[in-house]
Parts: sequence; structure tokens; C-alpha cells
Amino acid sequence: MEPDPDRRRGAWRPRVTDVALIVLCALVGLYAAALRLAVPGAVPPALVYADMAIGLLGCLGLWWRRRHPLHVATVLIVLSTFSEVASIAALAAVFTVASRCPTRTAAATALASLLALGLYFVLRPEPAVPLWALVVLLVTVHAAVVGWGMLVRSRHELIESLRERAAAAEIEAALRSERAQHEARETLAREMHDALGHRLSLLSVHAGALAYHRGASAEEAARAADVIRENAHRALQDLREVIGVLRAPVGEVPLPDVGDIGELVGETVRAGTPVELHDEHGVTTGGRPVPATAGRTLYRFVQESLTNARRHAPGAPVVVRITGAPGDRIEAEVENGAPTGPAPAAPAGSGAGLRGLAERATLVGGALEHGPTGSGGWRVGMRLPWPP
Repeated sequence: MEPDPDRRRGAWRPRVTDVALIVLCALVGLYAAALRLAVPGAVPPALVYADMAIGLLGCLGLWWRRRHPLHVATVLIVLSTFSEVASIAALAAVFTVASRCPTRTAAATALASLLALGLYFVLRPEPAVPLWALVVLLVTVHAAVVGWGMLVRSRHELIESLRERAAAAEIEAALRSERAQHEARETLAREMHDALGHRLSLLSVHAGALAYHRGASAEEAARAADVIRENAHRALQDLREVIGVLRAPVGEVPLPDVGDIGELVGETVRAGTPVELHDEHGVTTGGRPVPATAGRTLYRFVQESLTNARRHAPGAPVVVRITGAPGDRIEAEVENGAPTGPAPAAPAGSGAGLRGLAERATLVGGALEHGPTGSGGWRVGMRLPWPP
């Protein structure tokens, strides 16, 4: 696999900059040395040529300025005490230290460079330039170099900070996405449990009744078979709807609401379980609008309660009561009487349904309670907030 061209350009760009800086420092230093040679008798030519040779070697040291900024700067500052050409490269090294090292290190390096240049001009005084002007010039140049380097360092630190924040934001987004997927899987599991548990409990009850009552009449057997066939068909429909949630965009798959409770009770009655629905305030008929989340929670509460009643107390009468008012709360309870006969063979419940109902109630700010009644039956109650 070939390397990314952009990445290759990004790797070579610093080295191109280093080469350009080496060439620039060498040219400026050689130009300054040439000016000294142009003045007869000012400096011995042999000394100027030695300055050039040492300075050019110092300029080549800038190649390692990124990897060892402080070491390169130290060597060049020492060389600048007797090499004018090396002093130009030393300024570049001071800039590198300021852009890559702490402020104290940069200030100490700049001060050392000033002292080295001061020693150089003591050894080779400039009679044409006043001392105060030379001092001001050197201090100004070093301050500008250090300030520029610190500005570059601050920019790099800001970019790195932004990258770290972006990486942290990506990690946080990935965690949120993972949590959302986990919640979606839990929601789907609850929907499958509630939707299919209701249908399959009907199948289990009637199939168990057929197995238990061997002497049932042909009419009773046919009625039970019709219930089994109808609910098996509806179970497949419910399964398709639940699986459709995974494929369809959010909001396109219709979910049961409080208005479907009447139909749910009717199905249970047709399946052979006597159920009475008491809705004094028209909650299930749309007389008072209920929030979608609360309505769906209420529907699942009634569905799961009827499923448990059929499973654990087949044939026992069931009463569903729903009361409440906007601005207060919705109170619902499902109470079944004691079993009227022996229950068909069926596996014992694991309690996942009641735990799921309790979780649903908690998510919308409500509560669930359940327990036996004095007459040998069972009661499940739920309270949900009802905003005005």
C-alpha cells in the first residue's frame, strides 16, 4: 500500500524549511564576513576565513535543531563568541528553543546569546557604531526572536489542545452512541417481551387447556383452536412490527398507545378471560389526551398484567381500573381473583415482566407496586405523572 501523498509532503516540509534556514544563515553570515574583508587592515584575513569555516559548520548544526534544540543552541552560542557567521545561526537556534522549550529556558538561552555577542564585540569592537546603539540593537533583535518563538509555541500548544479536545469529543460521541445502542437493544427486548408475551401466553393457556381437558367437546376444542390460530397469527404480526423498528426510521413504525387498551381488553375477553374495564375519565377513549410516552407505558402495563393473570390464574375474573386527571397523575391497577381451577402446565415466570414494568414506570417518573390481595388474588398498580 502506497503512503499518503499528503502525509509524505507533511513529513518533508520541516526538512525543506531546515535546509532553507541553513542556507539563509550561511549567506547572511558570509555577507557580513565579506564586508569585514572589504575593509583593509580591520581584521586579519586568516581570522575572517577561520570565522567563515567555523560559522558554516555551525550553520550545518541547525539540521538537528528540532531534535536537540537546547544542545544545538548551546554549541552555536559558544561558537558565536569568536565567529560572526555562527552568531546568525545562533539566533535561529534561540528561536527554536523559544518555540519548543519553557519560557525560562528560552529567556536563559537568549541572555546567554547576548553575553556571547557582547564578548565577541569586546574582542572585535565596532568603532563605527556607538556602544549604546549596538546594545539596543542586540536586545531588540533577541527580544523579537524570543517573542516570535513563544508565539509559535503558543500556536502549536493551542492546536494540540484543540486536537485533544476533538479526540475527547469523538470518544464521548462514541460512548454516547454505544449507550444509545445499548438502550435501543434494551427497548427492543422490552417491546418483544411485552408484545409476544401477551400472545404466547394465550397460546400457552389454550394449548394447556386442550391438553388438560381431554374430554372437551368438539365445539370447545374448535373455539380453543381458533384462539390459538388467531393469536399465533397476531404474534407473527407483532414480531414483524417490532423487527420493523430496526429497519424503519424513528417515528414511522406505529407503537401501541393508551387508545389501544380497549382493543386489548376485547381480545382477552374473546380468548375466554372475563375482564372488566373501568375508565371513569375517558382516558382510553381519547376523552383526555395523554402524553405518548405515558400512554405507551400504560398500555404495556395493562398488557403485561393481563398476560400474568392468564398465566397464573386462568379463568379468574380480572378488573382493570384507570383514573386520573391532567396536572396530577394517572393511576391504573389490574386485579385478578383467585384461580377458579387448576392451572395448565406452564413454566414459572422469571419476574422479567414486572421488572420491565418497574423500569418503564421509573423512566417516566412513575412507580409500580404489586402484591397479593386478601381474597387470594393478585393486584398490580402503577402511578404515572400526567402533565397539564
